[in-house]
Amino acid sequence: MTTDTEIPAVTGPRTAAPEDTRLSGRARLVLFVLCAAQFMVALDFSVLNVALPVLGRDLDLSPSALQWAVTAFTLPSGGFLLLFARIGDLYGRKRLFLTGLAVFGAASVLATLAWNPAAFLTGRALQGLGAAAIVPAGMSLLTTTFPEGPLRDRALGISGMLLSLGFTVGMVLGGVMTDTLGWRSTMGLLAVAALAVLVLAPGLLGESRTPERPRLDVPGAVTVTAGLLALIYSLSTAAERGFGGADVRAALVAGLVLLAAFAVVESRSAAPLVSLPMLRRRTVAWGNFGGLVTFSMMSTVIFVLTLYLQETLGLSSFLTGLVFGVQGIASVLAGSLVPRFVGRFGARRTLVGSLAGQGLFTAALLAVGPESGALVATVAVSLGSMCHLGAIISYGLTVTSGVPDEEQGLATGLVTTTQQVGLTIGIPLLGVLATTRVPLFDGVRTVLAVDAALVVGAALLVAAGLRRRKA
Repeated sequence: MTTDTEIPAVTGPRTAAPEDTRLSGRARLVLFVLCAAQFMVALDFSVLNVALPVLGRDLDLSPSALQWAVTAFTLPSGGFLLLFARIGDLYGRKRLFLTGLAVFGAASVLATLAWNPAAFLTGRALQGLGAAAIVPAGMSLLTTTFPEGPLRDRALGISGMLLSLGFTVGMVLGGVMTDTLGWRSTMGLLAVAALAVLVLAPGLLGESRTPERPRLDVPGAVTVTAGLLALIYSLSTAAERGFGGADVRAALVAGLVLLAAFAVVESRSAAPLVSLPMLRRRTVAWGNFGGLVTFSMMSTVIFVLTLYLQETLGLSSFLTGLVFGVQGIASVLAGSLVPRFVGRFGARRTLVGSLAGQGLFTAALLAVGPESGALVATVAVSLGSMCHLGAIISYGLTVTSGVPDEEQGLATGLVTTTQQVGLTIGIPLLGVLATTRVPLFDGVRTVLAVDAALVVGAALLVAAGLRRRKA
């Protein structure tokens, strides 16, 4: 167990023989299957966004109800992550992964064939439930399959690259498929992807679980799941309607109270869902803090930049998609470079440097103007996304390194919960500053300035929190 005076080797410089970084043929196939599942889930977060107006007209969903096409997915996908991560630890990660794929695929078929709003939203909710099983189980299988060191660095680098790329590809692909094949094709694509992974996975993946079989922490599972559901509902709804609604405020308060109760329950549980000693690890606490900041702040940048490009500069959806396509290419490049930086400088320094870079390139976006700036925006957001990917990979390594295999599900559950919550809270907390200011461009600049300051400040805090201490 890592103490407060110890940092795992991954947080410092590390060297390895070149042959240690080579993946065998079977390892490549395993990595492909796990990354394909992660990419599929990431795609689902964004592929439907461009199609929402067309979907609403087809299914007779009112503009105010369209938010549920997104919220119905994010609620279960974020709310059940920690619970499913622990279930995978206890009863088998491969079994949970395959179950999640089956649920996700069936739900995608339902969403594709939806004949009314209720059927479609049910499909979206079941997609989120499947994703909540796929993501932590897939991450745990990855970290237990590839040993700590260069192989895991490389595997997480590829996984992080595809996670980031999935969001970008979804935005571009969603518009193209909706215009040519209709919105249902976006859901059909996910069904085909789930089926393909489900066919390949059983013969490639080995089972993985904890050696002991402690009882499931039911009170902890209930409080954390209900708390996350309430919190995500509140923040997701606030992104559309603001925090003025009574239901939004009540859900926010309920979520915070339930999460506080969860902390109390865990401190007294014999077999806690989340190990509080694990949360006291500086690598786990500060690594997840860095992950929360990088996800929430970059999602906000993408949101306000989309508004700027389309509403201020008047770019079409296609040209806006091209901007984010360049960003996706930059992410692919970063995916091949970040593991090298981790190997040379360590995950801690890479995390701090990546956060600082993301903040500085976000600040560079302040150079855009009300009549021109598409080129500056493309370059700055692409470079910022490269740093963002560095933060994604290095915070995952920081959190999971030094954690025993039997607790990898808990650690990766925290990593993936941080991702989901980060993607959820950024836009409601900062995006409203852009949408409520007149002119819009002034609001965009305000959000970018605050965003950049928060990320740079987080880099300084993470650097101080992970600073080595003498034993």
